[in-house]
Amino acid sequence: MITFTLCLLALIAGYFIYGRFIERVFGPDDRKTPALTKADGVDYIPLPTWKIFMIQFLNIAGLGPIFGAIMGAKFGTASYLWIVLGSIFVGAVHDYLAGMLSLRHDGESLPEIIGRYLGLTTKQVMRGFTVILMILVGAVFVAGPAGLLAKLTPDSLDTTFWIIVVFAYYIFATLLPVDKIIGKIYPLFAVALLFMAVGILVMLYVNHPALPEIWDGLQNTHPDAVALPIFPIMFVSIACGAISGFHATQSPLMARCMTSERHGRPVFYGAMITEGIVALIWAAAATYFFHENGMGETNASIIVDAITKDWLGAVGGVLAILGVIAAPITSGDTAFRSARLIVADFLGMEQKSMRRRLYICIPMFLVAISLLLYSLRDKDGFDMIWRYFAWAMSHNWFIPASVIADWRRQVTDRLIAARRITYRRELHVWKPTRHCFPMTSLTYLGNVMNTSARSFYLEHGVVSVEPAYEKQAVPEAVLMFCKHCLRYSMGWCPTHQKGHSPYREPYYLVGTDGKRFRLTFDCKNCQMKVSGE
Repeated sequence: MITFTLCLLALIAGYFIYGRFIERVFGPDDRKTPALTKADGVDYIPLPTWKIFMIQFLNIAGLGPIFGAIMGAKFGTASYLWIVLGSIFVGAVHDYLAGMLSLRHDGESLPEIIGRYLGLTTKQVMRGFTVILMILVGAVFVAGPAGLLAKLTPDSLDTTFWIIVVFAYYIFATLLPVDKIIGKIYPLFAVALLFMAVGILVMLYVNHPALPEIWDGLQNTHPDAVALPIFPIMFVSIACGAISGFHATQSPLMARCMTSERHGRPVFYGAMITEGIVALIWAAAATYFFHENGMGETNASIIVDAITKDWLGAVGGVLAILGVIAAPITSGDTAFRSARLIVADFLGMEQKSMRRRLYICIPMFLVAISLLLYSLRDKDGFDMIWRYFAWAMSHNWFIPASVIADWRRQVTDRLIAARRITYRRELHVWKPTRHCFPMTSLTYLGNVMNTSARSFYLEHGVVSVEPAYEKQAVPEAVLMFCKHCLRYSMGWCPTHQKGHSPYREPYYLVGTDGKRFRLTFDCKNCQMKVSGE
């Protein structure tokens, strides 16, 4: 329990320390938010911060921090570290910046933000990909909860009946203003999930099970450790409990309801840390379950049911059922809502009127119904489509800037090497000239320092060439002609200021080595001359 307690405290400390650092890097200010400047009574609606937090938490959580953490716990205490480090330094940072960028750019959806920074082509690809993915998520999360509800209700209320009910709920939740259904139901479901997690946390300390500690080693304890290594399988299993790109599609929903940028840390960063805490609690509870019952069970819902009923009694059983059913439903309806907003941003279509919302939703729901019917008729075929999209969503399609820069350097080096091989150097033969120099004599001011320069001037008609001052000093030679005049700067200029110096001339500049330079003033040409002694 020591490792679990330290990890729990680390998550809380991460919110206050690293979360504050990330907030300072982004720099939220007091500018007006889209909820105030673009209020439309549908999507841009100011909501209380606590309610936004609850909705955001349920939007990003779903069953991820429960089922994913339970399956990830099979890999041992390494799962604790991934949940803690992933939540603090990756997931919460990702969610905060995704939400704040949307908030800063008038509540833009994910593809629009991507296009702002990665260009039009990437934006167009993400528009199509994200909309299809959201529709697939919505279709998937209809049949699952409907099947569970059919098992808990009389036979007359079969799966088809509950599919119709759930889908009808999706339609209303997608079309109606965000404060009508989502704003009222989500906080209740979020409280239920948090209450269940807090109850499990309390029972962990009451029962005080002998959990493995980090100093016992980070070895892979999965029964099929050879085929399922910690990297990458554990990291994929606990994706939503540490980092998930799906969150970036949900954050703009709440960015359109916030009244201050300064609420970003508790809403976006805080919701992800809360999800990490929930995942850590379920990972610890599952570790105890596997220790007592072995790791043969692979159905996470059965493990949830067993833990909640054993530790929380009848109330826990009700909450477990509520969580397993409500969590996917709340992911499905916001997926459809996100799809509507992405299409609206793409088309530049305002969503204040119901008619315009229906223009987008009717085709979208028809596609979802077709996918749903296909999934019921050919489950294997639908699973294949879903697996491809899940792989595409988790695969890194973007090339890091450092790699591109290295490619550019390599290409440049090869081009230079090829250029050197094929380059034809042009040789220019110097043709001597005998043009007359405009002066027939040069003083030290000509700065003739060597014999080559002297020969050049003599060949071009100069009769008398004196050497440079550095080669042969000239008494009282003028070394500098300055437009800046010290006498003028002191207010003693007899021409422009009519002032008189209280000191007798001449003046001297004295260097640190003791050398003195005499100052003379040519008032006719407005110059100060610096001469050597």
